[in-house]
Amino acid sequence: MDAQTIRERVAEIESKRESLVRLLDRTDLGTLRIDVNQAIEEIDDLLEEFKRTFGN
Repeated sequence: MDAQTIRERVAEIESKRESLVRLLDRTDLGTLRIDVNQAIEEIDDLLEEFKRTFGN
């Protein structure tokens, strides 16, 4: 996998993060809220690591 493909995939993940944030606004999530929070944290960690590695 080349660097450009990695950048494109990370950008796609970053764009989907907002959907998870909006999902947290729902009052009917119940215990799923824990999983959504965890997913957001993992995306944030991935983005941070990507920026450290590729300098973007």
